[in-house]
Amino acid sequence: MIKRPGSLRRLLVGLTALSLLLLVASCAHNYPQTTLLPRGDFGRMVDKLFRTTVFWAAIVFVLVEGALLVAIFKFRGRPDDPEPRQVHGNTGLEVVWTMIPAFILVMIAVPTIKTIFKTSSYAEGDVVNVEVIGHQWWWEFRYPDLGVVTANEMHVPVNRTVNLRMTSADVIHSFWVPQFAGKRDLFPKKHNPLWFKAEVTGTFTGQCAEFCGEQHGRMGFVLQVQPQEEFDAWAASQRVGSPLVNAGRVDSTQMPARDAAADSLEKAGQAAFNAGGCIACHAMTGTALAGVLAAKGPNLTHVGSRSTIVGGMLQNTPENLARWLSNPDSVKSGVLMILPRKLTSQEITTLVAYLRSHR
Repeated sequence: MIKRPGSLRRLLVGLTALSLLLLVASCAHNYPQTTLLPRGDFGRMVDKLFRTTVFWAAIVFVLVEGALLVAIFKFRGRPDDPEPRQVHGNTGLEVVWTMIPAFILVMIAVPTIKTIFKTSSYAEGDVVNVEVIGHQWWWEFRYPDLGVVTANEMHVPVNRTVNLRMTSADVIHSFWVPQFAGKRDLFPKKHNPLWFKAEVTGTFTGQCAEFCGEQHGRMGFVLQVQPQEEFDAWAASQRVGSPLVNAGRVDSTQMPARDAAADSLEKAGQAAFNAGGCIACHAMTGTALAGVLAAKGPNLTHVGSRSTIVGGMLQNTPENLARWLSNPDSVKSGVLMILPRKLTSQEITTLVAYLRSHR
């Protein structure tokens, strides 16, 4: 079928408009997970390598496309052209077009190999050690030296290297904080290293970058970069009721005491937590699983202090928490949090109060 000139013209106009739209979109500067604005040493190394590769790729593109255009216009065939002279190669040219690519490859390979070696092992010195465990579909963060266990929210001090020891509890995941470090895969029964040093404070987002099931796209987390004093205060508050403390791995004698008083609503929420099946999967201070390190679901000891819930998907508000407890699968289809029975509205109200009181 032969297309009409009008149809071809509309197709070209549409493609041009789409190209312009993509060009304008690429000029935005507020992407929360951009890799083009590194905020740490690891990110800068990767960004420098990326820019080096793009620089040499641009040179190759200009040289090749330039030579192609010259050949097209200068040596194009004409009706009165004589038979071209037959040649069987040019040794000088062959040496040149072999040496130039070899030189470019060396200029890319050397910094690539150096960067790979620098980023493929654990950092040494004064570091913060964090154990990262990927689950379908949430993140667990353990601070073995500090006695802290949290979920979907990682806190780190600014200008101090963080050592990550990463593994998976089920399938392959990939840990990615775009502005600070490259992607690193997590495998069951294997530990991979990653490190970075954040150079600015603030709240950033991370993501699983390896397809791991139905809710892969909603397996996110929050990275909080804080001054050292704020980080120390956060760690001290998180140690109260920590399973690492209860397991005897961290000394609890110097920890601030938690106010044991609770109103009737929170007590009712604790009863609903125990009776509603939550205790079967979640560690929580004051319950039988308070000291469990390998619970099936996120540790909820300080869930009230977290900014998000459901793998970074929802803001941690009473409304969102109640929505989640009412029907988890309607919020995150395929989620592994299966309620043994439907909770009543009164139970949900008390559970929300109970969970949000744990800060």
